[in-house]
Amino acid sequence: MIIRRADEETEAGTLPSEELFAAMTKYNEELVKAGVMLDGAGLQPSAKGMKVRFSGGKRSVIDGPFAEAKELIAGYSVIEAGSLAEVVELVKKWPVEDGHGNATIEIRRVADIDEYDTATPEIVERERRMRAETGNA
Repeated sequence: MIIRRADEETEAGTLPSEELFAAMTKYNEELVKAGVMLDGAGLQPSAKGMKVRFSGGKRSVIDGPFAEAKELIAGYSVIEAGSLAEVVELVKKWPVEDGHGNATIEIRRVADIDEYDTATPEIVERERRMRAETGNA
């Protein structure tokens, strides 16, 4: 997963410029043509979001905005690549127009159910069934 960290502009709800839209569209098209793009989208600012916090078995709902923009996510892409090195090379092509040349992009590997030693064979099968039903197999 490629995660575009938020900044003051994304949290303020500043719309991307026409130049940035064009550059991001071109970048995403390249990922699609390469056959690696599975999903991706920009996210609304945290002011339009909520958190549900669990503490001591109780739930509380917290309205946005949330502090520390640098800790928030402004958008994401889910890609499937052969190696981490391949993903790094793809992210190096991220449009420099984003964040006026000052964006932070995080790369995180999506965990597979087979990597969890505590998942019983029944849980693994249930997870695989759910992924197949949602088209995420």
